[in-house]
Amino acid sequence: MPDSLTSNLTLRGAHLVGSVNLPTARDTLRTVATRLGSHARRIPDGEAGERFHWILFQGTRFEAVEGLSRVGGEPVVVAGFDVRPHVLDGSVPADELQFGPLGYAEAARASYADFVALRAEGVIAPGTRFQVCLPSPLAAVTTFVAPADRAAVHPVYEAALVRELEEILAAVPAEDLAVQVDLATEFAFVEGANLGGGAARAWFENDGGRGADGAAEDVVQGCAVRAARFAAHVPAAVQLGFHLCYGDVAEKHFVEPTDTGRLVEMANSLVVAVPRPITWVHLPVPIDRDDVAYVAPLAQLALDAATELYLGVLHHEDGAAGARRRLAAVAQVLGERTVGVATECGFGRGPSERTAALLDLHVEVLAA
Repeated sequence: MPDSLTSNLTLRGAHLVGSVNLPTARDTLRTVATRLGSHARRIPDGEAGERFHWILFQGTRFEAVEGLSRVGGEPVVVAGFDVRPHVLDGSVPADELQFGPLGYAEAARASYADFVALRAEGVIAPGTRFQVCLPSPLAAVTTFVAPADRAAVHPVYEAALVRELEEILAAVPAEDLAVQVDLATEFAFVEGANLGGGAARAWFENDGGRGADGAAEDVVQGCAVRAARFAAHVPAAVQLGFHLCYGDVAEKHFVEPTDTGRLVEMANSLVVAVPRPITWVHLPVPIDRDDVAYVAPLAQLALDAATELYLGVLHHEDGAAGARRRLAAVAQVLGERTVGVATECGFGRGPSERTAALLDLHVEVLAA
């Protein structure tokens, strides 16, 4: 590793965003604990089963709500899930919609039982936390509700997701738990990405809202405020992190970030909006960006010194050598900062034979 990197940047810790391509939660917990050891301060369950494609399984939960109806004729199937949106059909007022269980709490309870059993066997080290990854309420509402009805449905779905979180908090002791909030759809709005049907626009963009400083609320602030409102339900004794993401459909971003500027804006807005300490923030570094220009905005990060920063510098295509190039650029910007390493996003949708090598790549880069 270049002297400029080792002299300026301290590498500590590996972060897994969430999805891992292994058959079960127990497989994920055991494999990660064995391969990453003390490098992983927290371990997710791999999002096996219906959660393998992030929020797409939530479509069935919207479909079960009286007062919401699918639009369009034939199903639009992505990865086995019907992604057609829903509309308010007029049979139930929006504020009286009733969502049933969303599936997150049920999965967390089952996976935590595996976590406890493996810890008792000595596989998972004491002090390691069980990581639960949850989307922001905005994500599923954007995917499964037609634009005209998103503002009305969002608070009801948000309340349902809060109930899921409360069930998780009741099932997992605070000292064992870490909660990650995934922000991906937010960056489609921030960048005006075309997700099908034109540039993405948030329903609250330019609606006259005001930020904490009294200035007009832009889309970054609007997204951060809504994510923070959900994150505020995570008690102080539970670790809280944010995964900032530019998408991972077919292992591609929905738009390539020009630099880390918008990511930094979002992170700084979260610092202002979240009414409790943020334990970690994770953000992506594209494979073809090992230049200082991409990471230069990181100099403006306003994270607390205690907040862990994880950078998605690991890519299976170019391994440790590519990670070192990207980290060398980071070192020129962040100076004496301590950072951890990660992949850009979860890797549960990549080939299963890649999983072990990616986990080992974390260790190889940190060991260097």
